[in-house]
Amino acid sequence: MSVNTLEPAAAGGRQASLELFHDIEQLLYKDARLLDEQRYDDWFELMTEDFTYWVPVPQSRYRRDRKGLYEPGRMAHFDDSLAELKLRASRWKETTAWSEDPPTRHVHYVTNIEVEPAEASSEWLVRSVVISLRNRNEDEENWLGGRREDLVRETPAGLKLARRKVFIAQSVLLAKNFNTFL
Repeated sequence: MSVNTLEPAAAGGRQASLELFHDIEQLLYKDARLLDEQRYDDWFELMTEDFTYWVPVPQSRYRRDRKGLYEPGRMAHFDDSLAELKLRASRWKETTAWSEDPPTRHVHYVTNIEVEPAEASSEWLVRSVVISLRNRNEDEENWLGGRREDLVRETPAGLKLARRKVFIAQSVLLAKNFNTFL
């Protein structure tokens, strides 16, 4: 294994260099910070125009059940395009958004980052674990945790998020609302 690579060459010989891994890691950390600061317009700049965001609702199933916890076509908390995300975030800025008055305080943790080649030569599949701590008022605290799969694309403007799938662990959300992105 070369000093400049994360793993032995993947199929087709493509691999993520340490520099690329660092750049992707920094993209994810910036993504988390912008979400914490509720700087959604800046957050959207990290995405491609064809960005999609999917957060399915997990369904608890017995091991013998062939259906998975998360399946396309079933209910999702989010199944949005970039335009739909922008609309959702714009609603949170309105004075009539009771769920954001007073504003929620967020802290996003991102860890366990793995990078591997995607099908397209300019794209990388990035897996990570994310935890979101949400606080409102004096005593409302909620944790959300899950695994993410991001598709990161190399563009002339730098690395951009092209797709995000978030597989949250909780099947029942105890929060009064779900006004956060993961």
